[in-house]
Amino acid sequence: MPNSHSRLIAPSEITPSKIYFDRRNMLLGTAALGFGAALPNRRAAAAPLTTVSSKIPTSINPTSLQDITSYNNFYEFGVGKEDPAAYAHTLTTKPWSITVDGLVAKPQELGLEDLLKTVTLEDRIYRMRCVEGWSMVIPWVGFPLADLLKRVNPLGSAKYIAFETLMRPEEMPGQGGYFPVLDWPYVEGLRLDEAMHPLTILAVGLYGETLPNQNGAPIRLVVPWKYGFKGIKSIVRMSLVEKQPPTSWNMQAPSEYGFYSNVNPEVDHPRWSQAMERPIGEGGGLFAKRVPTLPFNGYADQVAGLYAGMDLRANF
Repeated sequence: MPNSHSRLIAPSEITPSKIYFDRRNMLLGTAALGFGAALPNRRAAAAPLTTVSSKIPTSINPTSLQDITSYNNFYEFGVGKEDPAAYAHTLTTKPWSITVDGLVAKPQELGLEDLLKTVTLEDRIYRMRCVEGWSMVIPWVGFPLADLLKRVNPLGSAKYIAFETLMRPEEMPGQGGYFPVLDWPYVEGLRLDEAMHPLTILAVGLYGETLPNQNGAPIRLVVPWKYGFKGIKSIVRMSLVEKQPPTSWNMQAPSEYGFYSNVNPEVDHPRWSQAMERPIGEGGGLFAKRVPTLPFNGYADQVAGLYAGMDLRANF
């Protein structure tokens, strides 16, 4: 979290994007919540969101909107960093529904627009650390996952939550072909106490507007102390289960991608060090800035207790 000498400031005060301020000014005096439909161009239209400042203060400056929306991993649209921005406009995000089932007392199928009428959206500026060794700071808009889980009343036997991404190869070209990168649809999982932690959110926007398709529209998971691939995108199902669920990258390469995937500079990837990271937007090539990676991505004070007594090298 912030260094002790940093001043705690609100997200709207530190965001550098002129577009963000212009859109937010247009929103004053209204309570409208709009979602832009995907358009046949390189980037879907965004709509402003009604939010409140986060209860979790921060003093870290966000990565630019341009970098956040043009440098992405979203293999459903291709393996290149530019592919999601180029091809994700094909994804239809409205209407959208999410099924929450499994070991719950009140299983539900929720229309996203109806769900968002009942939650308070917060501005949450979080660090994001990719397992590949680069990082961003992203001003998400979202709400605690715990708020949704409490509605369905998890049973005492529920120990984990399994997530599933949309499977629609006609709109997500990376899901097609004869040599898929992963076994689709993309799946992920968390322990229930991780899912209920107040830092864990479901994001529906960034920079005060609806989530761009290439960033996981219309709803994605954000767990800021874990590597970015844990943040499953375009979620359609969440199932409460008793046993640890399978996850896509762990099934693909279990020696490289563990279930927990907590950011840990002392546990290297088998093919590269995790001790340093390259902040996107702060130089490239031989002159790229590199900074030390923080345990739990800088959120150790809040989350290290979840793993008390665990061997974090074995449980990587």
